[in-house]
Amino acid sequence: MNSLPSGYRALVVGASGAIGGALLAHLQADPRCGHAMGLSRQTSPGIDLRDEDSIARAASQVGELLGGAPLNLLLVATGQLHGEIGGPEKRLAQLNQRQMLDTFALNTVGPALVLARFAPLLARQERALVGVLSAKVGSIGDNRLGGWTSYRASKAALNMVLKTSAIELSRTHPLLAIAALHPGTVASRLSAPFRSGHETRAPQDAAADLLRVMDGLACEQSGSFWAYDGQPLVW
Repeated sequence: MNSLPSGYRALVVGASGAIGGALLAHLQADPRCGHAMGLSRQTSPGIDLRDEDSIARAASQVGELLGGAPLNLLLVATGQLHGEIGGPEKRLAQLNQRQMLDTFALNTVGPALVLARFAPLLARQERALVGVLSAKVGSIGDNRLGGWTSYRASKAALNMVLKTSAIELSRTHPLLAIAALHPGTVASRLSAPFRSGHETRAPQDAAADLLRVMDGLACEQSGSFWAYDGQPLVW
């Protein structure tokens, strides 16, 4: 991450996942990184994206661990495509309230609250970056197949959260760039039931590509949507 100041401080939320773990490993191996932390339900402090109080506590504890020093890089590598309640719907008739609310809780509300609670920790006087895993299927303009209504809608809503947040935070953090990130089809638990016939990428490769995209963002590009190969995506 050559665009960040030497000794930069980084945090990965969702570090127990395939992409999150790979992102954290890359950052810990970067000699320019002064402090790289990972949060998940299993870490201490822990974080549960379904629990607003958990997110607030984690932000407070990270602030204490940083000793007042600001964060230069915040990465949110969380998401749910399928779970105990069910998988993505193939047609409207399969929609049900419980699954849809759970999908939005993890894919939209949780990351939004992470951004809201951790924003006060972001650097104001030096370069800072926020990257959040979205998905190309959350693009409204690129939707040509339909289906996966809850997942698509939750990611589209997440994109709006990031766009709106970027506008607001540009007033207080002029050197900040926020991006929604599409990692591609990565070999992970999230994609496992849906990888048949699709070329998959190793989490380490996806993480390296995403960090490269983030490193190249200008603050004027804050609130944008990018694929892992550096191509901008339509909303």
